[in-house]
Amino acid sequence: MVMNGIDQLAAYAKLLHGQRLGLITAPTGLTTDFVSTIQVLNEAFHLAALFSPEHGVRGDLAAGALVDSYTDPLTGVPVYSLYRKDSKRMTAEMLDEVDAVVYDIQDVGVRYYTYIYTMLYALEDCAKAGKPFIVLDRVNPLNGVTVEGNVLKPGFESFVGNYPLCVRYGLTAGEVALMANDQMGWNAELHVIPCGGWNRSMFYPETGRIWVHPSLNMPRFETALLYGGTCLFEGTNLSEGRGTSFPFEMIGAPFIEPERLAAEMNAKRLPGVLFRSVYFKPTTSKHAGELCGGVQLYVTDPQALQAVATGFALLDTIRRNYEDFTFLPPMKENSRPFIDLLSGDKVYREGAVPLPELLEQFREESAAFAETKRQYHLYS
Repeated sequence: MVMNGIDQLAAYAKLLHGQRLGLITAPTGLTTDFVSTIQVLNEAFHLAALFSPEHGVRGDLAAGALVDSYTDPLTGVPVYSLYRKDSKRMTAEMLDEVDAVVYDIQDVGVRYYTYIYTMLYALEDCAKAGKPFIVLDRVNPLNGVTVEGNVLKPGFESFVGNYPLCVRYGLTAGEVALMANDQMGWNAELHVIPCGGWNRSMFYPETGRIWVHPSLNMPRFETALLYGGTCLFEGTNLSEGRGTSFPFEMIGAPFIEPERLAAEMNAKRLPGVLFRSVYFKPTTSKHAGELCGGVQLYVTDPQALQAVATGFALLDTIRRNYEDFTFLPPMKENSRPFIDLLSGDKVYREGAVPLPELLEQFREESAAFAETKRQYHLYS
């Protein structure tokens, strides 16, 4: 079985001994035997503080819910929020409580997923404060080879994309930290405790590890595979399947004709995916309590699947065929439409470039990114 960084901690214990440790973690911070990283550090070292990302350190908060500071009832350790209304940064007061910060959260390998920016914000904050930053690395569930999508453009930074990554970037969290620390010139004292036995070609099922959902709407490995394409629908008036058993695997709205849409998408013969017509009624989020028509996506070949191109093909088909389709307005005044923040550019929303040309541009950007990222690889 492949080991994550927490499973290799004994060989690197000298980095942690004698330090007041702050830990950024979530429910996926577990050893192979399902012992929480919180418990491991609290029993073996001096755990002085917990830092909570979106969803909370125990996973008890919904997507987007703000996190308050409190005392962890199981350890008595103070918990400080990194998902506040006014900021998602570490403050000087928080950092005064610790000598070093440890990060251990399972990433999904897709640019929109917010945990990676919690890590990068904290890395930058630790660099400024002169505090060591230690990443307990975890495998990239989508493998460390495949790269998809465009690179985030300057001016489109947000908490769903705050660093020039491709949509699917083919790096572990530790490798992303190394790349950002170097390219952004932060010069943090960065340590990565690596995975053991993982090679870059592995998808998550090949690791022998049990899938623990990184957040409530990421219940399955197949969800993560599709997320690079289907998350785009968060910027539209269609349901992306939140409030159903298959978030990011079902897409629809009350105005969609499911049989027609499924037939049109299957006629495209997109690699590694099939579409089934469905009706569903979300219990939360967009169209809650309304009957929606739509499609469910099924991964038939993880190696062949091109999730980003698939998501744009589905989005473009609906955009062209349904007058009721709209992009959502900006979430706050003087902000960009959410679809621009997700896609990292305004070019798709503006519609000036035909989709085939746009996808070709994406392929060129991802090929260049794949070449750049090689120098930060920790695994063969």
